[in-house]
Amino acid sequence: MIPPSAELPRMRRRTWTAAFLMATALLATSARADDKLGGHFGAVFPLVTHANGDTTNIGDDFKIGFPMGITVKPGGKWAFDLELVPVLDFNDDGPIGVPLTIHPGVLRDLGGNWTFGMRMAFDIGGASWGFTPLLNKGFPKGNHALFVEAVLPIRFQDDAAGNGSTAIGFGVHLGVGF
Repeated sequence: MIPPSAELPRMRRRTWTAAFLMATALLATSARADDKLGGHFGAVFPLVTHANGDTTNIGDDFKIGFPMGITVKPGGKWAFDLELVPVLDFNDDGPIGVPLTIHPGVLRDLGGNWTFGMRMAFDIGGASWGFTPLLNKGFPKGNHALFVEAVLPIRFQDDAAGNGSTAIGFGVHLGVGF
């Protein structure tokens, strides 16, 4: 049984929590009719990476990622995109690694089927985060578009000893958007 003196603070917390949830529900904006959802799926190939004074290329360390994303297009030239990127990391002396990157970002339509974007990057299972600028060229085909995208991943990393480094790469993402 809860002592009477402890009951009052608990009731206040519950009241404030309920009031906060109700206010959030009342103030939340509803989806507009002109909002559109889109998505994409593809394959990304990290071609070159420079980290800790060393440069590796796709021949030195082959990896392939499979980006998939959901895009909210509120109208106009801006969109929000949430991308998940599982990667197959082929290790010479062990099992295939499968890291995952959570990649939220904004996209800006530049016209002529060109898009510029900036994504945050959170590498799950590793001490790595950063951002990824991108430039995308779409090739519309009916209700979908094929695309090629140049990506420049920049990651801030910590090793097991807590030493930090920065990795900068260049890759190509090929895919289909809908």
